[in-house]
Amino acid sequence: MSTRPSSSMIGTVLSGRYRLEAKLGSGGMSTVYLARDDTLDRPVAVKVMHREMSEQEDQLQRFRQEARAVAKLTHPNVVAVIDAGEDGGHPYIVFEYVKGETLKQRIGRVGALDTQEAIAYAIEVARGLSVAHARSMVHRDIKPQNVLIDEEGRAKLTDFGISRQLEEDGVTATGRVLGTTDYVAPEQAMGKGVDPRSDIYSLGVVLYEMLVGQVPFHADSQVGVAMKHVNEELPDVQRRRPECSAAIALVVERATAKSPEERYQSVAEMIDDLETALEVEAARAGTTTGEATSVLETVPEPRRKLSGRARWSWAAIVILLLVGGGALVAVQLISSGGVGGGGANQGKGGAVTITGATDYDPQGDGEEIGSKVELAVDGDPTGTAWETEHYDSDTFAGTKTGPDPGVGVYVTTSEPATPGRMIVRTPTPGWNAQVFAAPAGPPSDLSGWDEPVGEVENAAATQEIPLQVREPSTYFLLWFTKASEARDQEGRYQVEISDIELLE
Repeated sequence: MSTRPSSSMIGTVLSGRYRLEAKLGSGGMSTVYLARDDTLDRPVAVKVMHREMSEQEDQLQRFRQEARAVAKLTHPNVVAVIDAGEDGGHPYIVFEYVKGETLKQRIGRVGALDTQEAIAYAIEVARGLSVAHARSMVHRDIKPQNVLIDEEGRAKLTDFGISRQLEEDGVTATGRVLGTTDYVAPEQAMGKGVDPRSDIYSLGVVLYEMLVGQVPFHADSQVGVAMKHVNEELPDVQRRRPECSAAIALVVERATAKSPEERYQSVAEMIDDLETALEVEAARAGTTTGEATSVLETVPEPRRKLSGRARWSWAAIVILLLVGGGALVAVQLISSGGVGGGGANQGKGGAVTITGATDYDPQGDGEEIGSKVELAVDGDPTGTAWETEHYDSDTFAGTKTGPDPGVGVYVTTSEPATPGRMIVRTPTPGWNAQVFAAPAGPPSDLSGWDEPVGEVENAAATQEIPLQVREPSTYFLLWFTKASEARDQEGRYQVEISDIELLE
């Protein structure tokens, strides 16, 4: 045999059972072959360690460790280990053969994925990862190259070759950086100890790539990329992919926080918020894509209450409701389905159903550009926007009267609610605003709205406003006390709002 597995090994039968038929891929440590299990007459994937690597005791130990580690994992979203052995100085591991493509190949082929598809794949990878974490294993190399998409559209996590068992202190040993720097966590890039939150960071970067179509950082070297993960915030997902909801943008943001303490503390928390974001995206789109449908079927049974048949996906029920003219009903059912509960939505539910929006100008002529007010809640976060009139002063001086001069827009919910956050998208960031809530009305004067339940200064393009709603309310007013520079008239001021969401 050659000193390094190559095409010359095609036709070789390992241990009298596994006939190598074709080369699937190769890395620095091993080569993966499509093989035939002659005993059971089925295709398998065989990873054969390179001869020169097997002569290095530490590398051989890593290879054997992968076999032992993954053999302990049984989950639909983890590629299963079938067997392991050694033949002619070639250690090998036998895996189930997953016919399809890697997630990296899929992104390269189609570019940015549909948002629902991206979230669904992230959920499945996270579920597979949760099994590893439950066994105190850190994968350490989460990347789309290590995610296989089978013919049914299901994601399976593979390649635990650099995984480590957690030590007694709860983190893996420090030392050289392992993993791919395009997805490496900051602490891993610095050679510090890692834990499950490092995998969460890498999965957040993978989710970013699925949504945007490319990795967040580029540099002249892998070290340069790694240092960007240490020192630079990821680009804003919604700026790169404007149709993404604030719900999924917040998942990416929390998962990829530089400090592990600011990330999700467990992959289960991340899964909860991913499932919430998936429901928000489906409700906004009013449908699902074909590629996402098969993975959406794995949403837990409680999230498929509308179906009397277990094989029906939650997504299919939404489609039927939409086709039947029940879009609003579908959204309401989704909103009350017990979603959320982890990370950014800890202790909260999903999206609160908004049935309409109204401009609010009690200190002026009674309306702004009223014909456009529904654009603030039309589900299009960038292509359309409600806008105020143009003003000569950013504080509305000389045009509005009252103790708190301003103008606003309020949204109406389908039923009284106590949301914990308002998410606002705006093409004119920089404005100041207060949020008010009213259980009845809406009040005709600002004084009738009681005390503010939220406030923001110098709003960002995607702004999260924490709310302290004291009693269930139906009307939620966004009251602008300072406008931004208008985009189309120099020296004048205006506010534009492209999307408003309420999250419980």
